[in-house]
Amino acid sequence: MRRILLIDDDRLQFALTRAQFEQFRTEPFALDYATNYEDGLAQLLAGGHAACLLDYQLGPRDGLELIREAVARGCRTPIIFLTAETSENVDTAAMNAGALDYLVKGELNPAALERSLRYALKLGDTLEQLHRLATRDGLTGLLNRREFDRLLAEEVERARRFARPLALVLLDLDHFKQVNDTHGHPAGDAVLCAAAARLAAELRAVDRLARFGGEEFAALLVETTPSAALETAHRLVTAVRRESLALPDGTALPLTVSAGVAALPAHATEAAGLIRAADAALYAAKRAGRDRATLA
Repeated sequence: MRRILLIDDDRLQFALTRAQFEQFRTEPFALDYATNYEDGLAQLLAGGHAACLLDYQLGPRDGLELIREAVARGCRTPIIFLTAETSENVDTAAMNAGALDYLVKGELNPAALERSLRYALKLGDTLEQLHRLATRDGLTGLLNRREFDRLLAEEVERARRFARPLALVLLDLDHFKQVNDTHGHPAGDAVLCAAAARLAAELRAVDRLARFGGEEFAALLVETTPSAALETAHRLVTAVRRESLALPDGTALPLTVSAGVAALPAHATEAAGLIRAADAALYAAKRAGRDRATLA
């Protein structure tokens, strides 16, 4: 059963909304409740809710502010705005802030609420699919280069502002062209997917992994010193090497990767410099014999 979050400082509204949920004709939903801005935002950002019903009035801080903060912090849960006001200005402000629908409490009934939820959930699914297409590599499912560059810029700015370490690992599959030439492009695709899965399994949830281009991957390691990043890179190299990839024709294909590591502020002061330093270290690893990690 999908869960819906209601954020409203009026406890009576929770009882009324729950009673309306019980009259839905199609899908049943479970209703969770938050009574204030802080608790509502925390639950919204924690995930686990299919949609959110958000009241305009939340004490000293209003629902519009909550939507803006939630969206700015990466929340993509569909939000339906609830208000006692019928002003078109509130309607427009809610949609501009990121709400997917707008309901006036005095006009609310089970049919209208159920219809709005179905609409928001459908539109939310569509937007999520579009977001994935825009930010993910179609073959491996990893972040694509554009999204990685955006996240790198954000993390570099955060690391500089708070004087915290940040590391980048660039990895390149060894002899990948030979795989395509000898076994064909489907085998090359299988190698890329296998390498992506092995790399992702070794990283923390807070780290970011992308297909950087072609047979190259990039791992962004937050709060990580150069020495710790090099240890992680060694672990990534070992994970890729650990076992051969079995091709459909029975061929056991060995996989290896070379890695270059660079960090802020030790090797660069901005994003482009960090990439250059990691790329130079990657080529040093290639020249040294491949299947290894090198620190800038």
